[in-house]
Amino acid sequence: MSDFSADSQRLGQHTHNATRTRIVDLPGNRMFRSLGIALVLSLATTAPVRADERDAMRGLDDQVQEVKSDVLAIATELQQLEEKLLFPSNTQVAVFVSLADGDALELDSVHIQIDGEPVAHHIYEFKELGALRKGGVQRIYTGNLPTGEHRMEVSMVGTMPGGSAFDETESFAFRKDVEPKAIDLTLARRTVGGVQIAFGAE
Repeated sequence: MSDFSADSQRLGQHTHNATRTRIVDLPGNRMFRSLGIALVLSLATTAPVRADERDAMRGLDDQVQEVKSDVLAIATELQQLEEKLLFPSNTQVAVFVSLADGDALELDSVHIQIDGEPVAHHIYEFKELGALRKGGVQRIYTGNLPTGEHRMEVSMVGTMPGGSAFDETESFAFRKDVEPKAIDLTLARRTVGGVQIAFGAE
């Protein structure tokens, strides 16, 4: 009798707890449903704002690009002004390096002396060599020389397409007049082995 009474009490307590749990759960479910509806409404109301923000960001990007273009233009003008101040036209000498059209020489380095004084030394990276092979021209040196006769010595080190190394040095005489002087150095394979440095001056 006592066991049955105890079981009845436990059953009653369990039923009471289950009832209480259901009563507690019901408001919780309503709360979660309310939060879900609020979230959906929030997303719906913020979507147009985000679109406006995207438009504003695109407009800001356009303004940044315009500022960058202006800065680059100003930097170019300043560089040109600096060159005019540092290298006046009556003493200016510029030396350019290029590869002959279609030549697959691998240029490692170039060393230049003018009147016995080293003026330029450059070691080429892969991207630079690729640009030269595509017809690019590198300005390797800009400096000042007095009018009159001068001598340039050019040394170029690299590898032939077949894998054999070359180390070529040539000397050229040129005259510097009052006008700016531009010197073109073009590296090309010789018709019968080796390489040659073509000298051109304007």
